[in-house]
Amino acid sequence: MTMAPRYQPPAASLAPLKVEPIAGRQARHRFMTFPWQVYAGNPSWVPPLLLDRRRTFDPAVNPFFRHAEVQLFMARRGARPVGTIAAFVNHAYNRSQAQPVGFFGFFEVLPDPAAASALLATAEAWVAARGLSSIRGPINFATDNESGLLLDAFDQPPVLMTVYNPPYYREYIEHAGYVKAMDWYAYMLDRATLGGGNQRDLPPKLLRTVELARRRCGASLRTVRMREFTAELNRVRVVYNRAWEHNYSFVPMDDAEIDFIAASLKAIIDPDLVLIAEVGDQPVGVSITLPDFNQVLRKINGRLLPTGWWQLLRGRARIDTARVFAMGVVPEFRRRGLDALFYYETFLAGVRKGYQRAELSLIVENNLPMRNAVESLGAWINKTYRIYQKALAPA
Repeated sequence: MTMAPRYQPPAASLAPLKVEPIAGRQARHRFMTFPWQVYAGNPSWVPPLLLDRRRTFDPAVNPFFRHAEVQLFMARRGARPVGTIAAFVNHAYNRSQAQPVGFFGFFEVLPDPAAASALLATAEAWVAARGLSSIRGPINFATDNESGLLLDAFDQPPVLMTVYNPPYYREYIEHAGYVKAMDWYAYMLDRATLGGGNQRDLPPKLLRTVELARRRCGASLRTVRMREFTAELNRVRVVYNRAWEHNYSFVPMDDAEIDFIAASLKAIIDPDLVLIAEVGDQPVGVSITLPDFNQVLRKINGRLLPTGWWQLLRGRARIDTARVFAMGVVPEFRRRGLDALFYYETFLAGVRKGYQRAELSLIVENNLPMRNAVESLGAWINKTYRIYQKALAPA
């Protein structure tokens, strides 16, 4: 049997190296399209939708820029781009966490150790010049978006809104003196593990917890009302800012940030997989599961025109994987089985719609209650993502 050739990233040139700050629309376009050079021919990479990338990097559109300082850098050898990095200070994060930390993200580089070292050093100097004592990353602006460095499972495409990177990035980052700050896990669960979709074959402990929760939790579950989308967003924001308050790297979201995220998600939401728990008219929990549109995006090369939009519409029915993107319960309603109810109802809806598996991500390593809950269902760790940090000398 003939084996497929192993992916090899393109080599960098040996021309003189220079790292420069960039600004302006054309320069931002070169920055955000550089990954196409790194991943050319890589069957596991999923090109991001360029429309979304433009929104992400546009200070006039992305509310992240209202509370952050951001500088994009590009490394070149001669005229050829060989790497990118963003350095930024998230003032909302520093106020919330009381930590003098800066960040790096959107780190992409060809196999070029010198370019990687120069990019990281440039980001560190930029952060240190702002009086901050440490730098953390890779984080693409927000930890609840694309964050962390993939450490394994490089032969698998990423699911929606998660990152992918070559294996050699880890060596480059650790060689530059970065150490682990925190790991995040992507758990996988398939129908076979849950009895092939047969309700009576679900784990007995889950079924008992669901029955108890129905009797004592005091909350009712319903699917999201797309016709009341703005009001529903406010309910999600209320739950998010209370349920995630003590989570690692939590930053409260305001209305503008919720609206920005929702604008990207509204077209791909499956209402049957987005659940809100209420007591009366007060939201006390939320569970958001999304179809893995990366299964379609990987085929359109980041572009909706001329035919990408049609492929998205046509391909939606063929998506067989979902991502449990977010689940939270406000403190006073925890330990009442609401999480089990969310899993149970999501499972039933997923079976009806033909989903074969789900990724539950990202779950921070120290969130033992959540990890224990998903492991009790039979889910296993499929991928690990790491956020690194490094102490900085005063500028």
